[in-house]
Amino acid sequence: MTRQIVLASNNPGKVREIAQLLAALDLSVLPQSQFDVPDVEETGLTFVENAILKARNAARKTGLAAIADDSGLEVDALDGVPGIHSSRYAGIGSSDQADLDKLLQALTDVPQGDRSARFQCLMVYLAHEHDPTPIICQGAWEGRILFEPRGDNGFGYDPVFFVPTHNCSSAELPPEIKNELSHRGQALRMLVAALAKKG
Repeated sequence: MTRQIVLASNNPGKVREIAQLLAALDLSVLPQSQFDVPDVEETGLTFVENAILKARNAARKTGLAAIADDSGLEVDALDGVPGIHSSRYAGIGSSDQADLDKLLQALTDVPQGDRSARFQCLMVYLAHEHDPTPIICQGAWEGRILFEPRGDNGFGYDPVFFVPTHNCSSAELPPEIKNELSHRGQALRMLVAALAKKG
């Protein structure tokens, strides 16, 4: 029987990616919006703290096991910024485009050799609201920031994240290749392995 898990995200791109990867485990991933779960304030100072806050909130409101991730882009030339503020870099409620524009603006005078960056993903699974031993998985994806966007796939900073191994932006990769390489794909495969072991 397919088990239901609530995903503590309303981002359709993220829901799609995670549902694809968890389908093999007979887990049905439902976005928290389906249960009218309000977003929780991300008051953590790290990716893992924010992921746990989000998962606990979704588990509390739905009574289901919950998965949450907190992910973001760390740019070395900006001392790790936008980091945990990646999804609201240009302000609360900012669009992907506004965040991306602000990033490119901040890097205007930074030469190609100094534009190293990585996507980080911290993914958390809580069996229930009071789960004292959450499963925590981390993935990191190294690359660099382009001078202008390229490609139409993906979301967020994908169009400006250059993937050296494939000589293109993340937004130019087919979804199945991106899932293999990405920070979220890495963290999710670790989570799938941990859940499979748990039974």
